[in-house]
Amino acid sequence: MSEQALYLKWRPRGFDEVIGQAHITRTLRNAIVQNRLRHAYLFNGPRGTGKTTMARILAKAVNCLHPEPSQRPCNQCRHCVAINEGRFLDLIEIDAASNNGVDDVRDLREKVAFAPAEGRYKVYIVDEVHRFSGAAFDALLKTLEEPPPYVIFVLATTELDRVPPTIRSRSLTFEFRRVALNDVVERLAKIAEAEGVYIERAALELVAQQGTGSVRDSISLLDQLIAAPSERITLEMAEQMLGTASHRLVSKLAQAIIENNPTDGLDVIASAIAEGADPAQFGRQIVEHLRQLLLTCVGGAHLVETSDERRALLAAQAAQTSREVLLRAIRAFSGALSEVRGGWQPQLPLELALIESTRPLPVESAPVAPQAAAKPARAAPSATPVAEEPTAPDGAPSSAATLTLSKVRAVWASVVAQIDQAFRPLGALLQKAQAMPHRVQGKQITIAVTEAWAKSHIDNDPAKQNHLSKALGEALGTKVSVKIVLVDATSSSEHDIMLDDPIIKEQLETGAILIEEREGEE
Repeated sequence: MSEQALYLKWRPRGFDEVIGQAHITRTLRNAIVQNRLRHAYLFNGPRGTGKTTMARILAKAVNCLHPEPSQRPCNQCRHCVAINEGRFLDLIEIDAASNNGVDDVRDLREKVAFAPAEGRYKVYIVDEVHRFSGAAFDALLKTLEEPPPYVIFVLATTELDRVPPTIRSRSLTFEFRRVALNDVVERLAKIAEAEGVYIERAALELVAQQGTGSVRDSISLLDQLIAAPSERITLEMAEQMLGTASHRLVSKLAQAIIENNPTDGLDVIASAIAEGADPAQFGRQIVEHLRQLLLTCVGGAHLVETSDERRALLAAQAAQTSREVLLRAIRAFSGALSEVRGGWQPQLPLELALIESTRPLPVESAPVAPQAAAKPARAAPSATPVAEEPTAPDGAPSSAATLTLSKVRAVWASVVAQIDQAFRPLGALLQKAQAMPHRVQGKQITIAVTEAWAKSHIDNDPAKQNHLSKALGEALGTKVSVKIVLVDATSSSEHDIMLDDPIIKEQLETGAILIEEREGEE
């Protein structure tokens, strides 16, 4: 005889064994102790959260022979044992998915009239009751409204909105919740220990995450991992067997999105697929990680159900990005999930979603820095990369009309800090490319960078040019335009030393001399 599935073997047999539904077990226990039973109950909730299990426990409790009501079900009397073994005549389970016609309900109504054969109550458990046809619901209505005193109906559904209001109004409704991650992990740990299986805590957390709050699904996944009881199950083994990518790759892809770096992101997707990750599963992991980042960014890491170590990672990444970036990425990858299945190139939708997520954000959707928010409202920025002309506090024209390189350099650090807060992709780019004011000609400021890709990113992106020129203009009190040139790190350093010389600085400010750019800087 084949070994029994773990989710059947470890199905709860009493109220104490049910996890995550304390609000329901407490109410049902009190009803049994006080003998205040209803004739119809409606259990609604996601799959695998214990609806049918709770219905069977209720059926045992109302028929249990234990003299103390608070101890029911006892799982020792003949009625409890018969229900556990599936041979209790007064417990009738009906699958509405396959018995959903009006004739099936009429047959049920005829049998309801007969008194219980063994116990005090006949309990009818109707699973997936929303699958009944309209005529079947109509046929059930009268019986449900006035059943014999020895009949209890328990209706279970995952789609409450498909149950007619007339049925809901005649039933006592209980809402089953998805079970918390830590509760599922503890349950899996107890089962693994009882089965003599050693499995790492991180692997159990992965199984619980993949179960998405369904205890039955989580236990089934654990059953899938246990190939040999003597084998030690590690996180790496669990990832390979479940077809998931490692948390390291998921976090690395999220970091590529945060840094607006599609090259690294494409490498991560390729690595995940090469390591055997299922594209659809990988996509779901990405969406879940981005969702957790968004929750952390908006409300804090305490909103995310995960380990302390992972909360710290989420907090660190959330501090580097904005909700606009995360919202765009979540929408892109959620849309990609519907296209992953069935394609001849299943990872292509993920790659397109990544590229879509790393497009430069328009200036309007970049988060506003605190210091900028305190300033008076301005007109919308123009399409050209020129900042608006600020005015002095008394309304007079700004005195910063004559720009010098030293004045620009004096405010440069604060400008970069503001940009890093308001438009993270541009701030990170300026820092990585060691951007520095290089020359001032009238109202045009030349910015030197040491990386060709950085120059290309800004030159080809009007939004970045506009944001940079506007930030500089606000700091200097006059509108400016920006030009980007490429210099090598060594020559740039020598150039800076020369510009710091007091005599040369004075000559530059008066316009007596000009320092020309060298070949290769354009």
